Amino acid sequence: MPKSPKKNLVEIFGYAPDDTSQAARALWNLGACPFIAKSCSKSNHDGSIVYGTCSVTSPYGDCIVCPNRLYENNYQSLRRVAADAFGDAVPCLTFEDYVKQRTSLKKCIVILGQNSGKEVKLGRSLSMDWILALVDKGQLVSYAGIEAQSIDITGNYRDSWYAYKNIKPKTIVTVPSEHGLNWANVHKRLIPQIIRKGLIYSRSTLVKSGLYFIVPDIVYQKFEDIIGADIPTVNYKAANVLTVHTYALSPSVAHGAQRQLQLVRELRFTLDEFSERFIGGANLPTGDDLDHAVRRVLGLD
Repeated sequence: MPKSPKKNLVEIFGYAPDDTSQAARALWNLGACPFIAKSCSKSNHDGSIVYGTCSVTSPYGDCIVCPNRLYENNYQSLRRVAADAFGDAVPCLTFEDYVKQRTSLKKCIVILGQNSGKEVKLGRSLSMDWILALVDKGQLVSYAGIEAQSIDITGNYRDSWYAYKNIKPKTIVTVPSEHGLNWANVHKRLIPQIIRKGLIYSRSTLVKSGLYFIVPDIVYQKFEDIIGADIPTVNYKAANVLTVHTYALSPSVAHGAQRQLQLVRELRFTLDEFSERFIGGANLPTGDDLDHAVRRVLGLD
């Protein structure tokens, strides 16, 4: 019997790619994301094809490649942050619900982001993914920031995707995906972005719990390759503290059902320690390594 390829798509529109159940195929037809209840944002250059790819295989396990996959169950990952930052006794509302209930609630947490009101922007180029704003009696009392990242996908998985799109029940797709994952972006873009935004939050008098970072555990392991897995943690919240929540997918489920998002780790450390580890580099090559690399290119080593 043929086997599924080792390099494969794992979730499309929130379901296994070979899931031909009515629930799964309805989302294929709509091009809709089940995690944000809106149209999927993953499409080709002219928007004519919506790919809906949530996660793919990697050498380290099934890896989430779309940040929206982290928002299942009505943004439960954001609500977990709200409970940690402000306590679970305060209601946490989307911006739309806040507008409807603002006259009847004295105190609440308001989610601000692309799908809840709008993103908070500083200047032309800097957008904060999410802000959880604590509002009491019509006044902004405090807020916490959240950055949510997955990993960018590279390469071409079009043939594999079309094979799953046209799959018949009880058949197996053997067309391998040709995707890659842009791990280089961890040190080129993701870590510098976390440091930069964390510094901004740390300078606000209204921020008491600092910046939270929501990320797939597999991606965070790549962070640890750079900053080290032995970074000292702290057990308190403060404006200059970075809190990391890592997530993974639950084991595979029957067709017609979705895998759940599972919290793997919660880590806290100071932003200064995180920044110094990035600059110093736990696994930073030595000067001798660079010397040898130059010689190799010259053919002298």
